Amino acid sequence: MAPPAAIETFPETDTTSFTVPDRLTIQHVAKRRAASGKLVAGVAAVADIDAFKGRTQHLHKGKAKRWDHRLSTEARTRKGNSLKNAAAYLKTPGLISLGGGLPSAEYFPFEELSIKVPDNGRYSEEDVRKRGKVLTAGKHDQADGKSHFDIATSFQYGQGHGAAQFLRWLIEHTEIVHDPPYQDWSCTMSIGSTSATDMAFRMFCKPGDWVLTEQFTFPTMIETVRPMGVRVAGVPMDEYGLCPRQLDDLLSNWDEKERAGPKPFLMYIVPTGQNPTGATQSAQRRREVYAVAQKHDLYILEDEPYYFLQMQPYTGPNAPDVPPPASHEEFIKSLVPSFLSMDVDGRVMRFDSFSKVIAPGSRVGWITASEQICERYRNHSDTSTQGPSGISQLVLFKLLEEHWGHAGYLDWLIHMRMEYTARRNTILDACERYLPKDIVSWVPPMAGMFHWLEIDYTKHPRYPDMSMDDIEDELFLKNVDHGTLLMKGSWFCAEADTEKSKMFFRATYAAARFDQIEEAIRRFGAAVRESFGLEAYTNGTH
Repeated sequence: MAPPAAIETFPETDTTSFTVPDRLTIQHVAKRRAASGKLVAGVAAVADIDAFKGRTQHLHKGKAKRWDHRLSTEARTRKGNSLKNAAAYLKTPGLISLGGGLPSAEYFPFEELSIKVPDNGRYSEEDVRKRGKVLTAGKHDQADGKSHFDIATSFQYGQGHGAAQFLRWLIEHTEIVHDPPYQDWSCTMSIGSTSATDMAFRMFCKPGDWVLTEQFTFPTMIETVRPMGVRVAGVPMDEYGLCPRQLDDLLSNWDEKERAGPKPFLMYIVPTGQNPTGATQSAQRRREVYAVAQKHDLYILEDEPYYFLQMQPYTGPNAPDVPPPASHEEFIKSLVPSFLSMDVDGRVMRFDSFSKVIAPGSRVGWITASEQICERYRNHSDTSTQGPSGISQLVLFKLLEEHWGHAGYLDWLIHMRMEYTARRNTILDACERYLPKDIVSWVPPMAGMFHWLEIDYTKHPRYPDMSMDDIEDELFLKNVDHGTLLMKGSWFCAEADTEKSKMFFRATYAAARFDQIEEAIRRFGAAVRESFGLEAYTNGTH
């Protein structure tokens, strides 16, 4: 691989007048909160992002680049909700508001909301049923001094960035895990990453533009951007994800006349447990991709729903399990560094989500980007989605802020790591046992929910008289006939019209029972053998 382009850095900031602070840890959160004073956040409260980050915590870092030259006309001209700006005055002592169009909480037909959740370390459904913790939110818990967040506040209209009470927790979590290396980073809640992707494309793109992504990618991304008149260019991949050298070549040799459009400046990427390939970029690979982004002034959309589904190393069939991380610090250190954590320019918008680690139906996630970009995103949200459901925010606040806290959430993520490691190992062991390895090959996934199986279609008895697409169709339908479902790899092609040289199928090990995972792979092996005219699988041998 060619050496990466030199990474740009900011000039060193003069820190002689103060001591560079240590990175935020779980142990230092309480001290920061005490220093910032009591949280006062009522209805539609404007969040004090600097206070949540610590007002002097990031002064030693440079500031983000400006992205005015990349923003769409819509993003540049959107002014946000002027009526919501008045909400900043609601906390004025003695103020009687006749201004906002807020219904009275008196007419909310909910007096309290109770949820039963796992106690730390007791995560099985049986444990939760027998010994789970019941968390209750009342309508007026804030006025009664019981909580910073209640039904009267969370069920009311709010700001586009989400409730300040919960946003503080998200900002702290982001800093603990990623510690963005520039000064003016910020967070804003989203309605999950699909909504964030849609808003980001609208903020940066216009009809006729091209967007870069991996050669195989999340189909919903393509389906989101195409109706906007924006086209997608796929960058070649290997088993470690998007290839930086090929990315550089594509951009360096971009022919605007041949492509009928300008050189791309926006890249959508899923670096960890990529959907559909399961590939995870190493830290070095990410640094190389980031260097190419600097060279060509790319803006990166880092979609990371599977980031915390990074797993223990795969050691082979029937091998001893690798023990879980021994501490929170060891767990955080074991995570592949994010693009956000190496983003000295503020050229990354990171999408985080609770969909894969808590519940998809919560529809709560958040973006992290420079304050300039978050401000544009908030304005968009204030005049469209109005932010995530207040009910969902309250439920997550009770679980993550008041019950688990930062330490308990990391404990849960470690538990999720071990659960997905066991699922991943089950599907890999089944592949070793049931699939004809002269036809089907794979790379053990390091993260996520997906297993990417390559099929050597050239060994099909009717190839080349039968096309690769027809062989893929036949194998897909044979597999359905055998009682299981895997997705065609061709469905994930970023550029569906380009000629394909390899065939893949995507399997997921996220939801089926362990015995069903094994049986599904056995059935897929039988379908492959039938389609390719091989002898049937017998007694655990090929």
